[in-house]
Amino acid sequence: MIKEKKINKIKEKVEEAMKDISPSLRADGGDVELVEVSEGGVVKVRLMGACSGCMMSQITLKAGIERYLKQRIPEIKEVVAVQ
Repeated sequence: MIKEKKINKIKEKVEEAMKDISPSLRADGGDVELVEVSEGGVVKVRLMGACSGCMMSQITLKAGIERYLKQRIPEIKEVVAVQ
């Protein structure tokens, strides 16, 4: 139960932080959606729109989204894209 509460709290923080990220992605025709937050601090996201097929999506994911989320939420260890 404690782990679930901790994960839910992290999930809320991620959702709030993603509100800051989405406008930049939408400006380029894409977006990002939170899929899951795991116990180990791994955040799974889905890149959508133009981001889903962009050759630069891994750079956006790691240098943009992951870096921003890790700065705001220290519990996050990694951000990965899923389909």
